[in-house]
Amino acid sequence: MEIGKRIILFDGVCNLCNGAVQFIIKKDKKDLFRYAALQSEIGEKLIAERGIDTSKVDSIILIEPGVAYFVKSDAALKIGQSFGGLWKGLALFTWIPKVFRDVIYDLVAKNRYRWFGRKDACMIPTPELQAKFLG
Repeated sequence: MEIGKRIILFDGVCNLCNGAVQFIIKKDKKDLFRYAALQSEIGEKLIAERGIDTSKVDSIILIEPGVAYFVKSDAALKIGQSFGGLWKGLALFTWIPKVFRDVIYDLVAKNRYRWFGRKDACMIPTPELQAKFLG
């Protein structure tokens, strides 16, 4: 693992999650992030090392190695804020109690397959993007 890189674990068969990863890659001008599917060997290892219960968190996890990990709306807001510029304004949403933010997050996560569909297998990155994906 490269020093200073943050890891985004995502649902590799979810169309919404795959679209979000593609969006993040485009916005990640500082090359801060590396990616792994929750279902991958490395994803499962990182989850187990942190004792994360994937029955309660099954869509996005942001890991800052040696610092902390973030789930649900906290992960999404931290990722967005890292883009800089006006995206830093997402910090305003942290004033909303996490319990309320996560209700909306959970609603979307619970319905993501129905609303956006799913793939039969995890996303396979293009050769140009391969270095951004772990394992």
